[in-house]
Amino acid sequence: MNISVGDVVIMKKNHPCGSNRFEVLRTGVDFRLKCVGCGHEVMVPRVKILKFIKNVESGGHAPSAL
Repeated sequence: MNISVGDVVIMKKNHPCGSNRFEVLRTGVDFRLKCVGCGHEVMVPRVKILKFIKNVESGGHAPSAL
């Protein structure tokens, strides 16, 4: 599964605010996610994130040409 910074992931479980959509701020061994509903930021291990993702929406960022 290819997830990059700027993508919005839809999780199987809701955040306590009721939203299940999170924006990816950082990838690596841990993911930094920002809740689209309330703006809360969380750090979650990659293994846990990959298990709970339902769908990935592209952030619409075009790769930069250097």
